[in-house]
Amino acid sequence: MPQAKSFSSAELTQVLTYVQTTKHSVRNRAMLLLTHWGGLRVGEVAALRICDVLDGENQVKSEIRLLPEQTKGRHPRTVFLNERLKAELQAFANEIAIKDRNYAFFPTQKFPKRGFTANTLTQHFKHIYKESGIAGATSHSGRRSFITNLASKGIGVRVLMSLAGHRNIGTTQAYIDVNDDMKRRAVELI
Repeated sequence: MPQAKSFSSAELTQVLTYVQTTKHSVRNRAMLLLTHWGGLRVGEVAALRICDVLDGENQVKSEIRLLPEQTKGRHPRTVFLNERLKAELQAFANEIAIKDRNYAFFPTQKFPKRGFTANTLTQHFKHIYKESGIAGATSHSGRRSFITNLASKGIGVRVLMSLAGHRNIGTTQAYIDVNDDMKRRAVELI
């Protein structure tokens, strides 16, 4: 099975431009950016609860602590949020009516308490990527782009492994797309 497409910044902009035209655009943007800027898996995004993301004053936390049952490998991990991603999540949080802090952070009309399942969110992302004209994109593309983009900026593979929540460095290395720009910058270091 081919690996998920890694996005260029222009492709991410193309997707976000399309998302602005959709119903629930702030929610859709926040969900997508959690994968592209936070490196979360689609199932982890679907599993987020209000109490995972917001503090007692309904402000976005700097770190999201994922419980074992929220992750693929059933190992807890901490997701660090940069200021841009915090602002995107806060914009969405300001739109939702908080009834119960254990409700899904990304509710759906049909399931406001549970929200998306990993499968329904995967299908939702697939639809968004298709409609925005990005060929080869999957729900895993954001995570792959996150890891590749950080690698291209010189972040070490051990840090990437920890950010991704991988237990094996080989898994992380398989995510990194090496491109000509990365090679050009590398040889300039000599």
